[in-house]
Amino acid sequence: MLLVLILVIFGARLLQLQGVEASTYAARAEGQRLTSVTLPASRGSITDVRGTVLATTVEARNITADQTLVINAGATAANLAPVLNLPVATLTERLTGDRRFAYIAKEVTPETWAQVKALNLAGIFSEPTTKRVYPAADIGANVVGFVGGDGAGLGGIELAYQDLLAGKDGKRQFEQGAGGREIPTATDNETAPVAGSDVRLTIDRDIQWAAQQAIAAQVAATGAESGEVVVMDPRTGDIVAMATAPSFDAANPGQSPAADRGNRAVSEIYEPGSTSKVMTAAAVIEEGALQPESPVTVPGELKRGGKVFHDHNDHGTLNLTFAGVLAKSSNLGTILASEKIGPDKLYSYLKKFGIGDPTGLGFPGESRGLLPARSQWSQTTFPTVAFGQGLSVNAVQATDVFATIANDGLRVEPRLVAATVAPDGTVTPAKAPETHRVVSPATAQKVRAMLESVVSDEGTAPQAAIPGYRVAGKTGTANRVDPACGCYRGYTASFIGFAPADAPAFVVSVTLQDPKNGHFGGMLAGPVFKQVMSFALTSRHVAPTGTQITPLRLTTN
Repeated sequence: MLLVLILVIFGARLLQLQGVEASTYAARAEGQRLTSVTLPASRGSITDVRGTVLATTVEARNITADQTLVINAGATAANLAPVLNLPVATLTERLTGDRRFAYIAKEVTPETWAQVKALNLAGIFSEPTTKRVYPAADIGANVVGFVGGDGAGLGGIELAYQDLLAGKDGKRQFEQGAGGREIPTATDNETAPVAGSDVRLTIDRDIQWAAQQAIAAQVAATGAESGEVVVMDPRTGDIVAMATAPSFDAANPGQSPAADRGNRAVSEIYEPGSTSKVMTAAAVIEEGALQPESPVTVPGELKRGGKVFHDHNDHGTLNLTFAGVLAKSSNLGTILASEKIGPDKLYSYLKKFGIGDPTGLGFPGESRGLLPARSQWSQTTFPTVAFGQGLSVNAVQATDVFATIANDGLRVEPRLVAATVAPDGTVTPAKAPETHRVVSPATAQKVRAMLESVVSDEGTAPQAAIPGYRVAGKTGTANRVDPACGCYRGYTASFIGFAPADAPAFVVSVTLQDPKNGHFGGMLAGPVFKQVMSFALTSRHVAPTGTQITPLRLTTN
């Protein structure tokens, strides 16, 4: 009787397993065999304006291990070490344990994986992945940016256009049998990855290279803390080059300090000093208060708001023209000129030039600069702002001011991206930059003529002159705000100019922060301007100037 009862129970259980719950157990068994593998999307490339690759993605493999299948960790590590160029001890540690999945080496080349596979080592597998490479090394690195270990953008264009560049990963599901081998006739589902789009910059790699070489050399020669060069096409707003020093290797960003991995040309703000005088000059002429050859009598000092102002060199009374005030970079003459239009007018023109507002680049980490609200101006704010202290700009903003004058008074919003290119080759041009008029063409032409005087033998920057070309520009030597103490300590030396002055093709700005060997903008930044501008003009085959300059009178004597 007992035996019959036992047989009945076994029969019932067998019926349950084979009939009622068969599908459940089958599904559970399949689930244990089912493996999912991510199929990484190919990240879009970043190129220069001509399509030269600055950042791209190549096929790679991650070497993995099932530690439970590794027969001898030490022996396996000894075989892998010369192929992967890793210490035996490190590999032994990664191979030892009871994990079914462990990374042994990431982002190796397909050729390296082929060598590993040929060793036929138990428990060693791979998965497809990709690797970001930067063929131009550090050229444009502070613009292009870099990616993290997961392949996502962490800086620059790589971060700003992360969603567009990344694409969408795919997925493959398949069944594995004993030893981790795929079962050929079993379940195999795949969702294909969608590649990312390319981003085509306005940067010209050759001019970018020249700018980086020039600023890096001058930072080293002057002992400066840092330096920037921005090259811009005033007609289109295109940033042709944006170089900072020190820079970094985008392929190995962790080897450089965080400050060097950013883009100082948009993130670092400074008081512009005398390069800002071009805005005051344009405002005064646009309002009809003075003309380039209007007389300006400049005393040895001026007292405003309880403070006594001087020029950088002591002098007695000077009988200058307004053009002479700009050519000699007289702070006192600029204050006197600005007083002919008043603080409200000056403030409105500074805003029109874009001071205190974002550039429109949308670059990660950008600072909008600083222009105190008109209601916050003290009695000394007006005179100091007139000659370039008490307000702050980044290098792109400063360059854009001169681009506006070079473009007949029409401000074109700067841009860094020329187009995006879909995986199927469809090109989508970037949105046309916004424009607005700041001053009239007549005013801009008069200011351009005044700025040509700065580069003459009587001006502050004869070092910036380029044989065969008419050059216009302005020096800047400003007291530098040291963030460590919140006080003025050291200098910002700069020069911004354009050429040919009668038909400007490029604007080039050069900025050196806290140089130790000298501090005057004309002496330090002027030669860098000449070097970069000369290269840009030659590279783009811009013909020498065909017109003659009509010199302005700088004095009334």
